[in-house]
Parts: sequence; C-alpha cells; structure tokens
Amino acid sequence: MSLSTQDPLRQGDSPVWHHRTPFSRLMLWMGWLACVALFVWCWTLMTERTTWAFVYDAPTAAADLAQRSWPPRWSYMERLWGPLWDTINIATLGTLLGIVMAVPLAFLAASNTTPSRLILRPAALFAIVASRSINSLIWALLLVSILGPGILAGILAIALRSIGFIGKLLYEAIEEIDESQVEAVAATGARPAQVMHYGIVPQVLPAFYGISVFRWDINIRESAILGLVGAGGIGAQLQASLNVLAWPQVLLIILVILGTVVVSEWVSARVRHAII
Repeated sequence: MSLSTQDPLRQGDSPVWHHRTPFSRLMLWMGWLACVALFVWCWTLMTERTTWAFVYDAPTAAADLAQRSWPPRWSYMERLWGPLWDTINIATLGTLLGIVMAVPLAFLAASNTTPSRLILRPAALFAIVASRSINSLIWALLLVSILGPGILAGILAIALRSIGFIGKLLYEAIEEIDESQVEAVAATGARPAQVMHYGIVPQVLPAFYGISVFRWDINIRESAILGLVGAGGIGAQLQASLNVLAWPQVLLIILVILGTVVVSEWVSARVRHAII
C-alpha cells in the first residue's frame, strides 16, 4: 500500500491512495506473464508427442470400455476374498513394522530429545527424508527384484514408506511439547528414562495414535495397487484381469477396492475419535 505523490490524479491537494505503486503493479503483471509463458512452454513440452487423434476419440473409447465392463462379474468375487485379506494384512503389518522403526527415529530427530545434534539427528532426518522421497510402488519394485514376488515384499514396501510419514509427524509433535512439564518431572530428581516416560511420552501419545491410524488408512489404499508389480494382494488379481482384458472382472475388483477404502476410512475415523 502506498500514497503516490507523483500521480497526476489528485483530489484537491491530497494524493490519491493506491493499493500498489506503479512499479509494484508492473512487477505483478510481469510475474503473471512469466507464469503464463512458463505454463505454455511446459504444456508444449509435455504434449509434443501426444497423438491428438486418440485424445479426440477418448470419449468413444471410454464409453465402449464401460459398456464391455458392465455388469460386473459377481461370480468372480469368490476368488477375491483371499487377495483382499492379503491386502489388509500387507497394510496392517507394514504399518506396525513402520511404527517400530519410525518411533526411535522420531526421538533421534527431535531437537529436544536427540542425544546428538551433530551425528544422530542428521542421520535420523536423512532416513526420514529418504523414506518419504520414494513412493511405496518404487519400494515394491526394488523389493520384488530382491526378494521375489509375494506379500513379504509388499509388507516391507509399506513399512519403508511409512517410516518417513510417521517419523516426520511424530518428531514434529515431540518438538512441540510443553517443556514446563518436562522440567517439573526433572526437578523431582527423576532419571532421563523417567523424564521420558512421565514428561514426554504422555504428551505425544494422542498425536502418535492419530498418526498411526491415519497412516494405516493410507496404507490400505497403497497396498491395493502393489500387486501390479508383484507384491501380492488384490492388485495381483487386477493385473491378471487386465492382462486378459477381462473388463467385467476389472470393474468388480475396482468396486471391491473402492468399498475397502471407504470402510477403512470409516474405521480410521471412528478409531481416531475414540482414542484422541
């Protein structure tokens, strides 16, 4: 905001108020112009190899695919119960394993609980960032190539991905605790382990419960597609149905995945409401 003393538009002897100076308005328009130019350049770069004939034909192709997929092959449901159970187990066991590894990292990464700010804290932060930087699907690809196809690769992929999510949110919650409570416990002559147990852990438990349940909910969704790369679960059935163009089966599997995600979201919300 400014009062322009150079502007010819005046009300008597008082300068006219402007929200921005002329230079600021020019820079703002130049910034918007640069953003538009960047968008156009990126769009051109991304679509230079696009076959627009397929894009124009997409509505017809989608309608044809929907027609061939309907109705779902409900008789195929008996073959989905096992893979669906595997998917839930992958998400649950992967979340638990991720929690076991993420909690120590969170306490090492928090600036108010780490025993070494020069070595252990940077190492813990690096592990958390590395976990968050790699998608669970990429973890699954790597683990399938190492361990072979199966649900073990899926469980480890979910766990390695969960470390970064749980560790980051938990160490931020640890850093935000009320230090006066910690000082009060320490003032009684409590040992460091007792300070941790009575002064820090009770303050972060509600956040820990919420983070863990929320991550489990996310992992249900992610574990449903790990089978596409051989990590077990219902995604393997989806890949098999796609390979043979069994579209009624594909539609049924998608509906099952959707229903599972909706139920997991409801369970997650109820558990968080009950615990927190």
